[in-house]
Amino acid sequence: SEAFRGEFYQKVDSKARVSIPAAFRRILEAEDVTNAESRPRVYMVYGGKSRNFVECYSRAGADALAAQINTMELGSAERDRAERDLISRSVMVEIEPDGRIVLPQKVRAKMGFGPDEATGEAAFAGHTNRFKLYRREIYDAENADDDDDGVDPLALVGRNAKAG
Repeated sequence: SEAFRGEFYQKVDSKARVSIPAAFRRILEAEDVTNAESRPRVYMVYGGKSRNFVECYSRAGADALAAQINTMELGSAERDRAERDLISRSVMVEIEPDGRIVLPQKVRAKMGFGPDEATGEAAFAGHTNRFKLYRREIYDAENADDDDDGVDPLALVGRNAKAG
């Protein structure tokens, strides 16, 4: 499947609606099993206390994540945490025909919007099989310290690749 690539900035309106970038929508549509009555969906993970973003998956991506978690030892602390933060603390949102979604309250809270605050700007950041959704100010602040440590990023690719 195609990778989520690029950075996009979109306005969040007073009703907490935001447009998903067209390039990301095409991937979400292609990786969702839909019929004439259903709309493509995005699966939004808002769990994880140390995260200040929402991780977003296509249907296929969310199913692959669940399958990976399912291989973990049943009853282990690691599996319980993964299930809690990545499955229980997630929400499926249908994409409107115009390409917009309404950000659920827990998603808005994770992004740093207050309980009565919905407007602002969102940053969509592609991460191969998923994309991350931030409040723009948070994304910009995280990227202000350009990770220029003198290492060519291409040298990092493949260092920790999984076998098989």
